[in-house]
Amino acid sequence: MQNLLDPAILFFIFGVTAGALKSNLEIPPAIAKFLSLYLLMALGLKGGFALAKSGMDASIALTLVAALTMAFIVPALGYAFLKTRIAKFDAAAVAASYGSVSAVTFVTATQLLEASGLTFGGHMTVAMVIMESPAIIMAVWLSNSIRHQQPAANGNASPSISLGKILHESFTDGAHLLLLGSMAIGFISGEAGKTMMQPFAGDLFKGLLAFFLLDMGLMVARNFSEARKTSPILIVYASIGPLVHAAIALTIAVLLKMPVADATMLMVLSASASYIVVPAVLRYAIPEANPSLYFGLSLGVTFPLNILFGIPLYMYSAKAVLG
Repeated sequence: MQNLLDPAILFFIFGVTAGALKSNLEIPPAIAKFLSLYLLMALGLKGGFALAKSGMDASIALTLVAALTMAFIVPALGYAFLKTRIAKFDAAAVAASYGSVSAVTFVTATQLLEASGLTFGGHMTVAMVIMESPAIIMAVWLSNSIRHQQPAANGNASPSISLGKILHESFTDGAHLLLLGSMAIGFISGEAGKTMMQPFAGDLFKGLLAFFLLDMGLMVARNFSEARKTSPILIVYASIGPLVHAAIALTIAVLLKMPVADATMLMVLSASASYIVVPAVLRYAIPEANPSLYFGLSLGVTFPLNILFGIPLYMYSAKAVLG
């Protein structure tokens, strides 16, 4: 319940309510884009500052390997489950969206952890970055395989999409690049940089996150009706799948004896789904897939469930298991 009393979460709920009531309340696109870029920049800086302070050791390296492993496990499981239930191109696209991560879910989780007195390692921001691309690699590989298995109407296989071109588009995406650059700057500038940037990356963060979650609530309300039109099996996957992914991440965290905060963040990352970077890439990588499926499910179902209930559940589970 404490999570639901957080002002940022309450603004999210307010946004969903206003959208459901068909209010004309809206955040201008330019401002919404600025808020998104600000959160990524602040998050990257925070991760870089923390990583500069903690350094890199064997346990951190193992955590990053675990994150990378989850980034391959989640889309593989998703595609295996969905490929016989919906069109294969749609299955590959949905699996890729759920194999990637949601930066906003990650940011929101950081606030709940801080409010609970838990501090996660700066390397978890690195984990978020490296979990972005494996799902895209899987999506391109799966879609190319499907194209070769399903000849086009003229009897020839559909042309494959270049993996290199897709990865270039992914890595040079403005949001992804800003996160990487900010993290590098935070790491290089260290404690001195943290002190200088505190008014920007620290003091303003909570208020601008609340403003951004208001906009996200409005977007969720607009996309929920589209999500409801999808197959019931997809609604089940979007609701239950993240819990399964989080449980696998928790198992890995136990094996690696990760701290509670780091384990929580690994669960949050594994349970989230991308609705910004990956959907934009998928429109080019898998044009045969229906965007309303992977975008509507991740934003209309999984995102609100994680924000309202998932994050506190993951934190509670990590505390119960890891102490």
